[in-house]
Amino acid sequence: MSDTHAQSVAFVRDTEIPPSPPPARETGAIKWVRENLFSGPMNSILTILGLLIAFWLLSGLIPWVVNGTWTGNDIRECREILQGSGGGCFAVVAERWPQLLFGFQYPDYLRWRPSLAFVLLFLAVPPMLFIMFLPRWTLALSAVYPFLAYWLIWGGTILTPIFIALAVLFGYFTFVKIEKRGFVTGLLAGIVVAAAIIWVGGLVAGEFSRFGRLEAVESRAMGGFMLNLILGIVCVSLSIPFGILLALGRQSRLPIVKGFCVVFIEFVRGVPLITLLFVANVVLAYFLPPNANFDLILRVIIMITMFSSAYIAEVIRGGLAALPKGQYEAGDSLGLDYAQSMRLIILPQAMKISIPGIVNVAVGLFKDTTLVSVISMFDLVGMIRGPILSSTDWAGVYWELWAAACILFFTVCYGISQYSQWLERQLRTDHH
Repeated sequence: MSDTHAQSVAFVRDTEIPPSPPPARETGAIKWVRENLFSGPMNSILTILGLLIAFWLLSGLIPWVVNGTWTGNDIRECREILQGSGGGCFAVVAERWPQLLFGFQYPDYLRWRPSLAFVLLFLAVPPMLFIMFLPRWTLALSAVYPFLAYWLIWGGTILTPIFIALAVLFGYFTFVKIEKRGFVTGLLAGIVVAAAIIWVGGLVAGEFSRFGRLEAVESRAMGGFMLNLILGIVCVSLSIPFGILLALGRQSRLPIVKGFCVVFIEFVRGVPLITLLFVANVVLAYFLPPNANFDLILRVIIMITMFSSAYIAEVIRGGLAALPKGQYEAGDSLGLDYAQSMRLIILPQAMKISIPGIVNVAVGLFKDTTLVSVISMFDLVGMIRGPILSSTDWAGVYWELWAAACILFFTVCYGISQYSQWLERQLRTDHH
């Protein structure tokens, strides 16, 4: 029987058949388009409608950009060059870009100083943002940059930023040494030491005002996109640590500390930012001593930082509340005190949870810096609404200037968003 079967079988394969390629509809771009754009009747209708809207927008935008001109000294020359072609008059951006970036009061021959500070920013930021890939000594660049940038932009004697840096350094060391006796005690001691060093530094800088001196520039001269960057970077950098302190203070067992943090957060969150800016510009002067000169930018920084700190505090409090109780008990079981438990166990996890909310506040805060234009500070929006559009040379040019402003703000905000998404992927510890 077996011989008959062997004779009836002509061929027996002893190897696997090579796999056949998948159908064209199940691979590559065709598969992606079918699954994402035309997966059903409603999705297909929305896709076609979206393509029609995009075509309608681009059909007007592309000729406006391509047929535009970057030459011309005023709007009349622009119109002569365009001859009704429908292009944009981008000559206003080409001529007024120094005012868009630096304002109209910052001296022309000193613009190299904020430009250098902006270039150094790209050396100071990476050590903080990509610390896991760079050696720790590079953090020294990030630590020195704020004081160096202050000296470059505002000028004056170099002793002022040096003593401010010493105040921050010794205040931090004092806090670290005394925090074992209590977190609040260490914080207050650090603030007192820092304030004392700043007071002494003010006296020394007044006596040796010629030492390492750059030509001083008043805060009223700050303007353009430079002012938006200054307010955005400084206020975001300050609001994160203050927000952490407020979030921890709201969960404190000390009634006075908790009550102060609750009242501060709820009051600031219930007041519009523009109201706080008016307080910084007008009302705050009534509470100062006669003939006192409190820098306007410093007042605005304080108010914006207060505003954003309250929102960040609630974001971080949400991250703290999301942690299970066992994480707090873990610190107690290891014999850690409150500060150590928060620094080593609780806050790293809470901050990772809070990244999207913090970035959302940071992006909104950076865009809200344009509100300073209502208190006669000529930031980028203030420059467009004020000196540029009020000039007879460029009266009637709107879209080109606002498009330039949109591009600048979008570039910064999109960069912040992309970094936050990258950071979330780097800190992801779940396993699939």
